Amino acid sequence: MYDPIDLEIKVSTYDWCVKAFSVLQKRLGLNIKFHREDGQADAGQIFLFNHFARFETLTPPYLIHTETGAYCRCVAGKELFAGGGGFGRFLMGVGVVPNDLPGLLPFLAAETLRGRKIIVFPEGGMVKDRRSIDSEGRYGVYSRTAGERRKHHAGAAVIALFLEIFKSRILSVQQSGNRPRLERWVKSLGMDSVETLLAAARKPTLIVPANITFYPIRISDNVLRRGVEFFVKGLGQSFSEELLIEGNILLKNTDMDIRFGAPIAPRKFERWWEARAIDAIFESIYSLDDLFSLNQDPGRWIERFVMTLLKRETNRLRDSCMREIYSEVTVNPAHLASALILAYVEDGRTEVSRAEFHRTLYLAIKYAQQEPSLHLHRTLTNPEAYEGVDVGSGRGLDDFWSSAVASGLVERRPDTYTFLPKLTEEHDFDQVRFENPVLVYANEIAPLTAARGAIAKAVKSAPKIDEKELARHHFDDQLRRHVWSLEAYRQPRHAKINEMETATQSGAPYLLFPDSNKGVGVVLTHGFLASPAELRDFGEGIRAAGYPVIGVRLEGHGT
Repeated sequence: MYDPIDLEIKVSTYDWCVKAFSVLQKRLGLNIKFHREDGQADAGQIFLFNHFARFETLTPPYLIHTETGAYCRCVAGKELFAGGGGFGRFLMGVGVVPNDLPGLLPFLAAETLRGRKIIVFPEGGMVKDRRSIDSEGRYGVYSRTAGERRKHHAGAAVIALFLEIFKSRILSVQQSGNRPRLERWVKSLGMDSVETLLAAARKPTLIVPANITFYPIRISDNVLRRGVEFFVKGLGQSFSEELLIEGNILLKNTDMDIRFGAPIAPRKFERWWEARAIDAIFESIYSLDDLFSLNQDPGRWIERFVMTLLKRETNRLRDSCMREIYSEVTVNPAHLASALILAYVEDGRTEVSRAEFHRTLYLAIKYAQQEPSLHLHRTLTNPEAYEGVDVGSGRGLDDFWSSAVASGLVERRPDTYTFLPKLTEEHDFDQVRFENPVLVYANEIAPLTAARGAIAKAVKSAPKIDEKELARHHFDDQLRRHVWSLEAYRQPRHAKINEMETATQSGAPYLLFPDSNKGVGVVLTHGFLASPAELRDFGEGIRAAGYPVIGVRLEGHGT
């Protein structure tokens, strides 16, 4: 049994940990990028995250508390609390509870009514291979304990659904004027007044699915793993791999993109027969514990009927949340390169010319940019970051190629890439991140239909694309560079110089085609203190005379 006193959040300890994490983050190589809509963290009550690295469980509570001031509850493995030692009490003091806590789900539901935020990792453990769907597109993850793939945990969906029903019941009791019953609920929940309970009941129950994406994933050795190995000889295989992969994430300039998806609310049971059945079972329910216990042993036929309804909605809610979590992946160049390699392998190709691969990857980037459903990493939205990819001179994928070659997955020759047999071999779950990072990257975007479509379209079009179409893509890059620079120079630190700007026309480059082409193109280059707009009227005149015109933007101008 766990002492209720130990389960209380120690505010001073929690606040100290938040400050310590903030200081530590600034000294690590981890770049946290938090993508969310205004008010999402405030409105959400239950937050779901995917799970790839052990330390990432520290980040969501820190970000949500920093954003909202709310204290968070998380669930961790019972082994961390074994023996009732000081470490277990420390974890409980900062909001972490063991997964074998008696009455865990009603406890977490009650915590949301008391103003806490709940953080859940529905995968149940680290998914090192990032595989979240099977060959038929069904969601599931590998369970190390069971040794097989299973459905995601539905605990968060159960909490949200039962909590929403309980809130509806609170409001209906208030409308009926049964204040004594409300006061009993206030006492059992440890709240300060009926008014506080009613205010909590009026808030919609919202699940916020979120995704954590790391880039890049490196497999080179690091000082953390070597240091621990020095003091603890013979590290276990799993522990050594985690120190290698996660040590690099923490120490070697890695982007950690955390992206909130659209909030999801449980379905309300408003059909008269559903509402009548739920009202009937509530006659014998006096607490959240009573409500959740129905899930364990429904007795009367009407209880079994209601639980069938709730189970169906729980599964739908769980699957909707997982779909949203995996749709929020931040797609990066290594994702596209990995998926491209496996697309070639699946097509039976063991070798491809470097020229074809580079051109195909560049086209995959351009097609991905046209997909509004994809969330692209900044290295895929800023052309300066992927410049040269089409000819193999870009440096943005150096870490990716280093890992792929070091793992024995790809051999780079002067004119070709050779895909080695190891790419399709099975790997131990605790070694797959080290042995086959290409598979890990490809698995991560497997649920994204638009990303797979961009790869397939690029593979099909690359061998036959003409220079004119390529030129249009490159011109699009110039337009994107202008937009990127505009955004960069709209930051507050540039406000004073922007206030002195007198130009009113767009500083973007332009490409003008005549109705009939005389076969000679004209390049217009603006002056030192100007932008492409300086010569736009002149360019229009040249086009009218039958000549195609490009007005280039020199870097640093027009923004």
